[in-house]
Amino acid sequence: MRGLDTPVTRLRRQVFKEIAKVAYSSTNINDDIEAIPYIISPGDTPHYRESIYRERAIASERVRLAMGMSLRPEDQPVHITSGLEESNISEKYYEPPLIQVIPSACNACAVNKYEVSDQCCGCIAHPCQEVCPTDAITRINGKAYIDQQKCIKCGKCRASCPYDAISKKIRPCAAACGVDAIESDDLNRAKINTERCVSCGMCMVNCPFGAIADKSQIFQLIRAMKKEQKVIAEVAPAIIGQFGEKVSAGKIKAALLELGFADVFEVAIGADIGAMAEAHHYVEKVVSGELPFLLTSCCPSWSMLAKKFFPEIINKISNSLTPMVATARSIKQKFPDCKVVFIGPCAAKKLEASRKSVRSDVDFVITFEELWAMFEAKDIDLETFDKEVPMNDATGAGRGYAVSGGVAEAIEKCIHAYYDDVDVMIEHAQSLSECKKMLMMAKTGKMDGCLIEGMACPGGCVGGAGTNININRAATEVKKFVKNSKQAVPNKEVSEIELP
Repeated sequence: MRGLDTPVTRLRRQVFKEIAKVAYSSTNINDDIEAIPYIISPGDTPHYRESIYRERAIASERVRLAMGMSLRPEDQPVHITSGLEESNISEKYYEPPLIQVIPSACNACAVNKYEVSDQCCGCIAHPCQEVCPTDAITRINGKAYIDQQKCIKCGKCRASCPYDAISKKIRPCAAACGVDAIESDDLNRAKINTERCVSCGMCMVNCPFGAIADKSQIFQLIRAMKKEQKVIAEVAPAIIGQFGEKVSAGKIKAALLELGFADVFEVAIGADIGAMAEAHHYVEKVVSGELPFLLTSCCPSWSMLAKKFFPEIINKISNSLTPMVATARSIKQKFPDCKVVFIGPCAAKKLEASRKSVRSDVDFVITFEELWAMFEAKDIDLETFDKEVPMNDATGAGRGYAVSGGVAEAIEKCIHAYYDDVDVMIEHAQSLSECKKMLMMAKTGKMDGCLIEGMACPGGCVGGAGTNININRAATEVKKFVKNSKQAVPNKEVSEIELP
């Protein structure tokens, strides 16, 4: 549904926008936060649900998550702003779970169910009935009927129907989850198994009821800027195209400076260094025979997938810093008194930044969707914004990290540039289900000698949960950005990030 301006998309953005407006200008934060559900659902007539009261109850939970706080208990009276004082600090990090199901918003969709639609013609052959191994299909008034108590969900009836009259119903969030982390509570509402979840956010963007949301630091970030703290932004290369096809990197940088950021750098410069490091790592470890294969490390959900489900291959994950962390560390070395915000497409980066080893480097993480709300709160329309500041920090190799296959391609380019006699075996996978298949093949020895790139989101980073536009369109914009880079690959002698 990304790229479509749906009511769910508008609801999410409105919540972030109202939170941003409060953070920027409120003199009475508690009262203004409590009022947001009434701004979102004004009057007495509901817009999305059967009741205005349910709409406001759901909006209240959205507000809490957008403030970085957890959902309220369903059986206790708790104000929306309960815990706000503890949350209103720059050092507020995400408390797990990052992604939560709002119970009052969940539609309790069918988990896995075959149903006969009105397309059934009541044919004489009735192949659906003939192939059913449990006699779950009978005929009522000449039409096929499935007894859900007998049905074993084998799908043979659906496959045999000549009219495509039998449909399989499955929760959209569960269908989108590549690690089977979506389960059910005692009321058949979706709930997330945090032991399996890798925080990719695909369930969130695929729920048509907007019942799944992640926590945000947008409030804390703006408050830090309001306190005149020096906040420097590092932006992921997937940002190109996210605010309009004619919105250049230079225009985005100028708009970020207009918002109050002290400076702006490309995360792709950290990707450049990462590509160089992993190129050397591949030659030194895999080509030499010390390791059977090498896994890239830049996608946190991919790394979590490997560590949770394939712990025996953890030592095959590259030990190079992710572009986010590498760039942030370089910024802090040059500006030790600053705070760093990573602006990107990814929900999982929020958890990566909360790790003890990363906390001192990355202070805030927000998505493109959340940044959009900040621009709206400050009445900045990038389509008509007329300022531009050049942003030419990185090479095409680092910028290409944003699309599936781009990481492996960047590393391959570096290997060919630095090692004339080395052949590279490349494999890459996108989406968690494909990543699992790839890791299983690697585990069984079928990927020996390979450099393996994994991206949890379809299409790569451009398909992340925090993006604004269609995946294919986003990929096209990034490829143009790569092509127009002044330099294709980083110089061999460069061993650390050089900030302009």
